[in-house]
Amino acid sequence: MYSKIYLRLEPLGLELVAAAAREAGHSVRLIDLQCESHRNFFHLIRRWRPDVIAFSGNYLANVPEIIDLARATRALLPTAFISVGGHSVSFIPEEILRHTAGAVDCVLIGEGETAITSLLDALAKDRANLREVPGCVTLDHRGPPPTFVKSLDDLLPARDIVRHRRKYFIGQLDPAASIEFSRGCPWDCVFCSAWTFYGRNYRVKTPERAVEELAQVREPGIFIVDDVAFIQAEHGMELGEAIVRRGIRKRYYLETRGDVLLRNKKVFELWKRLGLNTMFLGLEAIDEEGLKRYRKRITLSKNFEALKYARSLDINVAVNIIADPSWDRERFKVVRDWCLEVPEVVNISINTPYPGTETWHTESRRLTTRDYRLFDIQHAVLPTKLPLPEFYKELVECQRVLARKNLGWAALGQCAGIVIRKLLCGQTNFIRMLWKFNSVYRPELQLADHRRRVKYEISLPPPSVATAQQRRLYIHENRGRNGRQIDHRTEEFVNATRMGTAS
Repeated sequence: MYSKIYLRLEPLGLELVAAAAREAGHSVRLIDLQCESHRNFFHLIRRWRPDVIAFSGNYLANVPEIIDLARATRALLPTAFISVGGHSVSFIPEEILRHTAGAVDCVLIGEGETAITSLLDALAKDRANLREVPGCVTLDHRGPPPTFVKSLDDLLPARDIVRHRRKYFIGQLDPAASIEFSRGCPWDCVFCSAWTFYGRNYRVKTPERAVEELAQVREPGIFIVDDVAFIQAEHGMELGEAIVRRGIRKRYYLETRGDVLLRNKKVFELWKRLGLNTMFLGLEAIDEEGLKRYRKRITLSKNFEALKYARSLDINVAVNIIADPSWDRERFKVVRDWCLEVPEVVNISINTPYPGTETWHTESRRLTTRDYRLFDIQHAVLPTKLPLPEFYKELVECQRVLARKNLGWAALGQCAGIVIRKLLCGQTNFIRMLWKFNSVYRPELQLADHRRRVKYEISLPPPSVATAQQRRLYIHENRGRNGRQIDHRTEEFVNATRMGTAS
């Protein structure tokens, strides 16, 4: 639902996988189904008849679409090798294979760049033998554990093979490209699977290599995809200083934590001068109890201090609040009133247990639906205290109040100059965003989604446990302290601000 209004992001992960395959000597094409139709996809494979087809499954809600596409592709190209990879499917490879009933030959878990090249090498030698491919899962075996790329410096996305580049945007940044300066997250929030995917490892791209890539990006807007931007002050400063030396002028959107912002103020001050336009802060809750529930060891006063400091930078600040299914009308009213009092753009998502998160193992047995399509943090998949129609009514009313504050005619008046400049350049993503809310966020539409015929259901995990064993959640091996490219003081800061057991 977010992507129907607020953003449409460049498929950076798939571009990196495509680049790795092309670097290995293969002919590669890429189609982004955010921007193109299924009809275009089938036209491409009929005309080109590829030997290997790889679907990207980064979002759980897209799983049914991928399954249906894979099955239809198998019918059209019986001899093609079909694989699926990506963040979300890395946690559920066996059930993807079961759902597709033989249409998918394997699921690649973990980082895609190493997985795709190992797979293509194996297929060139003996298609029947995939047992030695790291991260390769088939119906009858699992290959060795997935491996990391040797260095983030070796990666350069194949941006040139993506059509419709002007369709990518996020908020005011229209058009916008995406770039990564780091991978992984050293924290361990219970609702997140970034740290479980990477095994709490954290790697950075050298400033020289990052700036070299940035200089090649044509788009004026840049979305920094790092899970938490500028964890380590030295790296953030060196990146910024290298950008200054190259004379690169862009506008940036990034995501970070309130405690990181307060710890590394000089870094964010530098990036404000470089063109930092919007900062997203994951507050998650506006009370101490909520912060504890989501394992965010940062006090409420620190969060509000971070908001105050972010405002002082004179940039757009967006925050996220997680709506819990246990909320009643009074709780919604408290949150709604708070959202109206603060100047920030506030986004409200619903507490949703995902495979790969701790909450999946501690709360999933209470699921009220197993429809993949509803796992999008905008539908309730756990029992709600209010009757479901009332829960959605309260939720959408919160979101509508926020939309009136930040979208529509009021926003147009504040952003008239931006809108005019976009239109003069032929960019319409941002202005279309301003009036889409009412057609997307409606309680009756969300309720209707629950009544759709369910073709594929997600499997339940083992019975719920009070505390999940972290090491069993990891996709990539946890390398401990050696797997985190941060200095000793930053490591101490991370451990002081995380709620999990040090590992």
